[in-house]
Amino acid sequence: MENALPSPPRSSTLSSIATHSPNIDEINQVLGLTQQTSHRKRWRIWVIIALALTLAGTIIARQTAHNNTGTQFNTSSVQQGNLIVTVTATGTLKPVNQVDVGSELSGTIETVVVDYNDHIKQGQILARLNTDRLQTQVIQAQASLDAAKASLQEAQATVLETRLRFERCQKLAKRQLCSLEDLDTYQAAYARGQAIETSMRAQIAMARATLSTQETDLKKMIIRSPIDGIVLTRGVEPGQTVAASFQTPVLFTLAESLTQMVLYVNVDEADIGQVNQGQQATFTVDAYPDRIFPAQITQVRYGALEIEGVITYETLLSVDNSGLLLRPGMTATADIVVKKIENALLIPNKALRFTPPIQNQPTRARQGLISYLFPFSSRATVRKHQLEDHNNNPKQQPVWIMEDGQPLPIPVTLGATDGTLTQVLDGEIKPSMDIIVEAMSHPS
Repeated sequence: MENALPSPPRSSTLSSIATHSPNIDEINQVLGLTQQTSHRKRWRIWVIIALALTLAGTIIARQTAHNNTGTQFNTSSVQQGNLIVTVTATGTLKPVNQVDVGSELSGTIETVVVDYNDHIKQGQILARLNTDRLQTQVIQAQASLDAAKASLQEAQATVLETRLRFERCQKLAKRQLCSLEDLDTYQAAYARGQAIETSMRAQIAMARATLSTQETDLKKMIIRSPIDGIVLTRGVEPGQTVAASFQTPVLFTLAESLTQMVLYVNVDEADIGQVNQGQQATFTVDAYPDRIFPAQITQVRYGALEIEGVITYETLLSVDNSGLLLRPGMTATADIVVKKIENALLIPNKALRFTPPIQNQPTRARQGLISYLFPFSSRATVRKHQLEDHNNNPKQQPVWIMEDGQPLPIPVTLGATDGTLTQVLDGEIKPSMDIIVEAMSHPS
């Protein structure tokens, strides 16, 4: 038949071609073309050969380029689930009410009645200072008061005496039996007696005040607890001298019941807008790294704190410590729940940080013959245009998928993140789709 394909070349002919450079006649012989073969048939055969060689060259070049990249890609699946957004802050656990107990007076500690961790009641004696000096001062003040009272009685007697003399002289003066000079003398003596009585009454008041002060100071030499609670620290020992000249020394630190505590954390100014009173939180402490403790925000303070050049805001969280596992002063790391999103499309944050190597990015030369001849039908080109659109839209960011053995970008619009996963608001991705998270090089 006219359109029948030529028979395969003989092995002897092929061997001769392999051993030397063939000329056109030898090629025609291999292809079964003779001078009688029509020009149209010759043209068809050469076109088929040219297309086959071009396709083979493209496949080989593409495979060689792929092998030369030496790159493998790790992927992760797109998830659909709940996203919990938290703000992390560190702080310190403290009692709800903590009191520093000191001494207003200087002296020597005579006895210490309580020790660390002792439970105490309000008014209970904690320590005693030596009272010998104050007791002597109390005795002196009492003696001064008694002397003032005696002086008052003497002054009252003088007043009575001078008053009687003055009154008698007044009566006698009416009968010309007492001179006016004597009358004036008795009147002045009576007035002096009244003044002395008034002065003695004032001295008695002063003596009583001094005695009261000494007695009060004597009572202050006994240190008592102002609250019901527990002894956190004890800063004195028997025989120690307490100097309260300029500042009251702290002898004991007491705390109310430790079944309720407060966690003080410092929230960064970048996160404080998301933190509000009533939000739930969890925290951990180094003492129990495998345990998570619940807490709730009770106060967000407006006053700013500057710590090493960073502005933070102190936030208070209420903590239930019924098990007494937590102790004052423990450092805690809290995660405050600021947002909960249900049934969200989630991608790992590693995928957002991935950028393929230059040799793996999609180009027209890498898409083969068909893509080169028909670029507008190539999905890679569409993806490329989408990536260019992303560069003009700051709200979008690309994630990469594997398509035809090459990483291709998909622009997505992102939402909230918890630091590990990020919500996707818009984009051509679906649950369980594999996206690239990192590139790994082949070992040489």
